[in-house]
Amino acid sequence: MKLSDIIASLGVIILLVAFLLNLYKKLEANSRAYCAMNFIGAAMCGVSSYMISFYPFVVLEGIWAGFALVSFIKVSRGT
Repeated sequence: MKLSDIIASLGVIILLVAFLLNLYKKLEANSRAYCAMNFIGAAMCGVSSYMISFYPFVVLEGIWAGFALVSFIKVSRGT
């Protein structure tokens, strides 16, 4: 397994765990943990996509990570 595969797998796991925790009401979508998990997972997927030169997903995951980071900052500030 290549490093890009490991990074992508961990990123996807983080994203899916956040989604499932939210789905089962264990983690609110406006919580710092949820926003952080979305940012970290999307960033990892974006990095792995860059490593394999799959640029459509670099764009997708970069935008996802950007919005998750903005949400994390807003939640942290209480706004």
